[in-house]
Amino acid sequence: MPKTNQPALDFLLTRRSRPAKTLRAPVPDRDALRVLLTAAARSPDHGKLEPWRFVVLEKPALARLADLVPVHGEQLGQPEDKIAKSRAQFADADLAVAVISAPKASEKIPQIEQLLSAGAVCLALLNAALAAGWGANWLTGWPSHDEGFTAEALDLAPGERVAGFIHIGTETAAPPERPRPDVDAITTWMSA
Repeated sequence: MPKTNQPALDFLLTRRSRPAKTLRAPVPDRDALRVLLTAAARSPDHGKLEPWRFVVLEKPALARLADLVPVHGEQLGQPEDKIAKSRAQFADADLAVAVISAPKASEKIPQIEQLLSAGAVCLALLNAALAAGWGANWLTGWPSHDEGFTAEALDLAPGERVAGFIHIGTETAAPPERPRPDVDAITTWMSA
């Protein structure tokens, strides 16, 4: 039998994202954040391509992104309520890390695997922040999928995309537990 890392397993069995709108300052300083980024960068990466990168968004950068949301939202014909919600995601935040999917040309590693690796980085960063005692949440939304917004707001190159915005801060309200999947209903066992 393998040796169980019970604290790590208990953490994973009870982890819970914290709503971004409940996160406030203080936030991790650069040294503390570097530890979380280092943990996230240990995610599975077939071929060691590092098909992702980080853009750390501090308060002034988040304010700039919030100001860009209405401009791009109106150009896209987004409803006012969606524009307001997306604007608040940035305006109300004190720190977020944009995980950027940055696929590399490879004959061996398909782009889907590289995109999945970026998703793994998002979850690893989220879990590292939670394990370090911070509140954290992984958000996307229409701005993260709009090439015009991401090019202007984050200076993304063609082919790059936002895998997620990981908001990190001090939790101001504990969220209630939510229903979880019925593992038996979503699991198929194959023995032959």
